[in-house]
Amino acid sequence: MLNKTGVPSLSLIKTKFPEQNKLFKAKAITECYEEIPCNPCSTSCPFEAITIGEDINKLPVVDFDKCTGCGICVYSCPGLAIFTVALKKEKAIFKIPYELLPYPKVDETWKAVNRDGLVIGEAIIKKVILKPKQDRTLLVEVEVDKNLLYDFITIKE
Repeated sequence: MLNKTGVPSLSLIKTKFPEQNKLFKAKAITECYEEIPCNPCSTSCPFEAITIGEDINKLPVVDFDKCTGCGICVYSCPGLAIFTVALKKEKAIFKIPYELLPYPKVDETWKAVNRDGLVIGEAIIKKVILKPKQDRTLLVEVEVDKNLLYDFITIKE
């Protein structure tokens, strides 16, 4: 499916996630599906939770036991292919990269969007972080229904 549509299948997406019982704290999810020369996620992680190895073309691997969900890898990824997620009761809390205008604001309700670009629900903006080291890539914390865990990928106004 990925090679035909550019959209990964649900089974492929699930291979990037840890077991749900590990998501009581935020964990980085790397949605890299093709080997390309890239390593900012591994070099930016202060906890050495993301590794690529000697061959810079290999896919990143997240050690979910080391990952704190800090989000540094999220805004360090030039392909915007990383987010963090945690489960809290009936909600999923995502930290996503965002580079479009207008910027979301805390407490706004935006549309939750899937990998096909379809609206799948609502996303409540919880935090918006932009520091100089992020180079204009916002780190947006959003809350969506827990049942969107494997479908949600971004927001739109």
